[in-house]
Amino acid sequence: MKEKGVSTYELREKCGIDSKTVRRLRANENIETKTLSKLCTALSCKLEDIAEYIPD
Repeated sequence: MKEKGVSTYELREKCGIDSKTVRRLRANENIETKTLSKLCTALSCKLEDIAEYIPD
């Protein structure tokens, strides 16, 4: 978000990502795949730029 200059306000208001989801993102908690899609669109990036798979 810092690299792209996107604030949490913009994620909430312009991209339709609610404040609970923003909190989960900051805490590295689980989020839905549709949220990942919204993030990639908002940040003009690929999934691998914002997510990493870590097996249980």
